[in-house]
Amino acid sequence: MAMNTAFLGLLQLLLLLLPPSLRDYLWAAPSDHGVGQQLQVYHPIILSAGISCPVLEARLTDAYTPSLPRCGELKGKGWFPLWNSKQDLVDHDYVSCFEEQMSLVFDPVTNDYRNRPGVETRVPGFGSAYGFSYKDDSCPFCCNVKLRDELETLGYRDGDTLFGAPYDIRHAPPQPGHPSKVYSDYFARVKDLVQNASAMNGNKPVIFIGHSFGGKLILDFVNSTPLPWRKKFIKHLVLLSPTPPTGFMEVVTNLASGPSCIHFDAAPHLALRTMWWSFASSLLSLPSPMVFAHEPLIVTKHRNYSAYHYPDFLAAVGFSMEGMLPSTKLALPTNLSVEAPMVPTTYLSGVGIQTIKQVVFWDGDFDVYPENVYGDGDGVVNWNSVLVFANELKRQHSSENILFKFIKIPNVTHSEIAIQDNSLKIIMAEILEANS
Repeated sequence: MAMNTAFLGLLQLLLLLLPPSLRDYLWAAPSDHGVGQQLQVYHPIILSAGISCPVLEARLTDAYTPSLPRCGELKGKGWFPLWNSKQDLVDHDYVSCFEEQMSLVFDPVTNDYRNRPGVETRVPGFGSAYGFSYKDDSCPFCCNVKLRDELETLGYRDGDTLFGAPYDIRHAPPQPGHPSKVYSDYFARVKDLVQNASAMNGNKPVIFIGHSFGGKLILDFVNSTPLPWRKKFIKHLVLLSPTPPTGFMEVVTNLASGPSCIHFDAAPHLALRTMWWSFASSLLSLPSPMVFAHEPLIVTKHRNYSAYHYPDFLAAVGFSMEGMLPSTKLALPTNLSVEAPMVPTTYLSGVGIQTIKQVVFWDGDFDVYPENVYGDGDGVVNWNSVLVFANELKRQHSSENILFKFIKIPNVTHSEIAIQDNSLKIIMAEILEANS
């Protein structure tokens, strides 16, 4: 009993050494968080969520020629939600129209992707933390909803101290030799959002919080800005299981079998595979040779495909199609380099979850679902890729004496890192420490 008392006394003394906001949060019981508690808000926060979370609206003009009569029923009727509710698409027999109107076309003249003729699109809710939503009722706390709610109980307010930067899930940030008008415009809007959020809050720099693909986009945005600008306007990056440029196997399985992030009970993943191929984002974060080397990623009885064989693999699944990016123009990860943001960064990732590391299409038939071989990770991102990416970020930050924290959270999945109580408490503690 005396030992327990002494330990509790020591713990209280240690808590007193922490920054006030972090100490207050950790000292409170879980049920007390947000109940009668109003912590001081120090820095504005901008949220970005995973690839299944942004909403997309569409408008059909006279130039649109539908493949089915029902797909043209909304022509000339203004903006409508194209990607917002799975159930609405199923109830209105609109899944095949959705596939057609979501698809992109590669334009060899501009060397960029665009919508199909007669289809205009936009992402609503830019600037709002409410600009992200899950597309059915199966996960009400996905898309940073629980994290957003937790921040609001601590005093953050949407449009005042809390913001969001939803994006078009189909496009990819510009790369050398691969322009992207959509993302060049998006990054300009994010830059304005950062500056406006800072000005509204006494010129304090912002904290970015990004999950999954949203974390990747935050990194890409930050790295697109001049170093003096980011040092002035960015206080901290909090990355929650970001999809790493070093790659992960789900990118391969999505190309082979259709997207896991866009699916309907009424339509198998394979039914949306051609639509997914048309997205520039479908080719991001292919497993890199710098991590996966010559390890067979795709196994068939006639040949195997490693991270060095993507053109052959894509040809085998039928990726080379009219109107799509030619395989000769693919930005493959062979000579990948990792660029650190060079601002204070906290990287949190789950570990200890069964994660696909190899797929087997033994008969070479890519129109059937494969057998999977598993390794370690967060259920989506492979742990070996996380480690290579995090260690390289740490190396670059350490060379300039810039804070970089890497926190692994055992037994939490990619999708639940900002939902599960234990991991959410760790995330909130890191956010509050960054706020100090």
